[in-house]
Amino acid sequence: MPLTLEQAKSILAKHCTEAHLLSHALAVSAAMGAMAGHFGQPVEYWQAIGYLHDVDYQKYPEEHCQHVEELLAPEGISQEEIRAIRSHAWGMCSDVEPQSDLEKSLFAVDELTGIVMASALMRPSGISDLETKSVMKKFKDKRFAAKCDRDVIRKGSEMLGMELSQLMDLCIEGMRGFMDELGLGPKEA
Repeated sequence: MPLTLEQAKSILAKHCTEAHLLSHALAVSAAMGAMAGHFGQPVEYWQAIGYLHDVDYQKYPEEHCQHVEELLAPEGISQEEIRAIRSHAWGMCSDVEPQSDLEKSLFAVDELTGIVMASALMRPSGISDLETKSVMKKFKDKRFAAKCDRDVIRKGSEMLGMELSQLMDLCIEGMRGFMDELGLGPKEA
């Protein structure tokens, strides 16, 4: 049976307690939902994969992606799903190259959600009316959200055959749907 979002949340709760990691999981999940919609794929399934992508990070930050199988296989997560999760860190701490649209999307949006989130947090209106051109401007400033790897985002967008701006549009759109849970809604005056 394919992974559900409810199942992904239950599994992640066993391995992750840090608020910033849970927020990142939700941001990537939200972006993956928009990517699924774009590709005509099951939204909740893609969201579930996105939600679980950093399942081993809190316990094993120096060995990220090396413990995914041992944490997820006992939960009944399929080899295909484990592979998809491991592929998001290809070239960084995983040798699993993204092949499917799901894997390429996860690879591309993981880093991008950080830039979108940082951009939204700087604005009084949050992500509610954040435009792609604003994120693109921040993207070009290497000092802004400096830990977000621009080369990975570019490579992911190329692998998907998408313009960077289209990838950003989808990421913003997905995250906007969860702006309150992500703390990215308009700030009270």
